[in-house]
Amino acid sequence: MAQALVSFFDDAAESGIRALWRRLDDAGVPSIATRSGGKHRPHVTFAAAAGIPTAARKALRTELELLSIPDLWLHALGTFPGEDRVLLLGAVVDTELLAVHSAVHDALAGRVQHPSAYYFPGAWIPHCTLAQGITDDQLAVGFRALQPPEPVRAGISEIAIVDTRTGDTETIITR
Repeated sequence: MAQALVSFFDDAAESGIRALWRRLDDAGVPSIATRSGGKHRPHVTFAAAAGIPTAARKALRTELELLSIPDLWLHALGTFPGEDRVLLLGAVVDTELLAVHSAVHDALAGRVQHPSAYYFPGAWIPHCTLAQGITDDQLAVGFRALQPPEPVRAGISEIAIVDTRTGDTETIITR
């Protein structure tokens, strides 16, 4: 994917996630921060596509300004099935979060190029990535290093479009 709609966190939540990244690095598991050379910001992705054009961004801004965006509770330490090993902190899924996610996808419907089905309503697993592209052994070490996971209350400070190739961001709304 080339562009993603992400929610960035308030300072306290960002610090909490960065502390988890440091714990992984200290345990010998390369965190997402290490893999990105420190350029990666903690976030949850709401949607991804090959392109999110101007008309879609305008529709998103209009929709998001009308919504009450809930804080996220991140505390379920987990992974995804498949060959690419990912260690993540999953968000509690509630009706408020699902309503915002659904509204986002309603605003994007028919306006984006090649949307990713992983982020569609009904398929989306809201999470903050802690490490990815790690080995099975590193995954096990990472789980041990982060036990027990401390819940992170993540207030959303900004929703932005991120170019996943360059890291460039365009803020859609701030709170």
